[in-house]
Amino acid sequence: MTAFVLVSGCFTGGWIWQEVAERLRESGAEVHPVTLTGMGDRRDEAVPGTDLETHIEDVMRVIDGVDAPEVVIVGHDYGIHPVLGAADRRPERITRIVHMDTGMPRDGDTAAQLVPDEEVRRRLRDGRSGQAGESGQAGESRRPEESGQPADGGARWIPAPSSDQWQRWGSTAGLTDEALAMLTRLAAPQPAGTLTRPLRLSDAVTALPATGVLCSGNGLNIALIEDLVAGGLPQFQHLARPETSFFELATGHWPMLSCPEELAEVMLGAAEGEGHRITPSGAVPPYLRPFVLDVPERPRERVGRIDLYIPDELDEPAGDSEPAGNSEPGAASERPRPAVVFIHGGPVPADLRPTPRDWPSFVGYGRYAASLGVVGVTLDHRLRGLDDYERAAEDITEAVELVRADPRVDPERIALWFFSGAGLLLAHWLAGPPSWLRCAAATYPILAPLPSWGAVDPRFRPAEAVSGAGRLPVVLTRVGLENAEIAATVEDFLAAAKECGAGVEVIDVPDAHHGFESIDHTDQSRRAVAHAMRSVLAHLGD
Repeated sequence: MTAFVLVSGCFTGGWIWQEVAERLRESGAEVHPVTLTGMGDRRDEAVPGTDLETHIEDVMRVIDGVDAPEVVIVGHDYGIHPVLGAADRRPERITRIVHMDTGMPRDGDTAAQLVPDEEVRRRLRDGRSGQAGESGQAGESRRPEESGQPADGGARWIPAPSSDQWQRWGSTAGLTDEALAMLTRLAAPQPAGTLTRPLRLSDAVTALPATGVLCSGNGLNIALIEDLVAGGLPQFQHLARPETSFFELATGHWPMLSCPEELAEVMLGAAEGEGHRITPSGAVPPYLRPFVLDVPERPRERVGRIDLYIPDELDEPAGDSEPAGNSEPGAASERPRPAVVFIHGGPVPADLRPTPRDWPSFVGYGRYAASLGVVGVTLDHRLRGLDDYERAAEDITEAVELVRADPRVDPERIALWFFSGAGLLLAHWLAGPPSWLRCAAATYPILAPLPSWGAVDPRFRPAEAVSGAGRLPVVLTRVGLENAEIAATVEDFLAAAKECGAGVEVIDVPDAHHGFESIDHTDQSRRAVAHAMRSVLAHLGD
């Protein structure tokens, strides 16, 4: 017999699994819905020290009380953190871990990193949740448990959402009014320590079979997972293990309430090892494959985080070139040149080697720019995680200042060219373009946080920033075989740009994929890269 141990997400308890549990039991399975300390009918048991470790111990006690030989442990939303913590300490008891519309946290991660409500994340970063007498997420709070401040002044809580605020925590698609009302009525404040204490894992949990249940109404789907794996970045390759499978449900973030019968069938299939398998990316990851254009090799200069590709006429060390405005014969070819700064996407792991500026595509772009008479610049910025956009923007600002200080560069003629996940960084420069920024370009960009990303600093939303772009030209390369969620961010940006009259040139590549310069070596791809470069250089010459 299979036993299911079910652990729900923030604000909820074992009650949320009632309909799913009934259907699983009807199939002959043993079912153990878990109500964690401080949640559901155990809300009065929370103490100042209630944290993730408390919840891990809750789950371990349930596992230890199960006699069935096969234990499938299910974590929804935040619930995956105590699930993984418990499975890591009882790996011999677990036959499969089911990640239900949630991420795959690693050692050292906190649940707060993926909290989708930006205000709650800010409160957690600042070491505060609700305060007595101030408005929390559920409105004006009066009682200690509602405000997040207990009577003894100890631990803090995150107030449960009101009925119109659940959307901040995940899509409510598929929920009836009655289900949403029950979710609101039975929700309990979440102990803040459960979200801020880091998860500690050994290698034991990574070897266990796993299944992801993706809710497409909340932005997660199998196509997106396949694209992540196909991109070749090492942090996603474990998703293509033979022991890992996926199911997809066309519903929102709470499938146990919106489609309990279908979810029960999926969970039974997961227990049997069924589900969709992802194809590995191959021996050579796409980002290490050759650039689509055959461009001549050129020397490069490495200065800190940046690499400079210098046109032939300027191919001498910084500081030795003629100053701008030199009227001597031949000075025209030695005058400072415009520069194009190519900005890689992400997040990219800090320990990944080679780093993006050494990837063939970015080396190719840098060389291509230099072959056309401008300075090509590549850099490594520190977009390591979804909360690193501010740091990455600072890195780019620093790099641009370094480039503009080079005497071979015309400091008043700079273009910034963003790729993939760096598209959100475009907002930083659209909101108030400096005079030296003559053009912004974006190739297969992500132009808004994807639904599955949780909260991202709201300053990095290009569709909201484009109204401040003024006359700044934008060259956008759009691929026809893009992931639907990413494509939607581009369409929203273009609609916003049209509404405010921003100048956006769209270069369509109908038969190309995300990252096409290294995976789609076609004439169409070559024409698109050349077209985009010509457009950018034309704006630099204005």
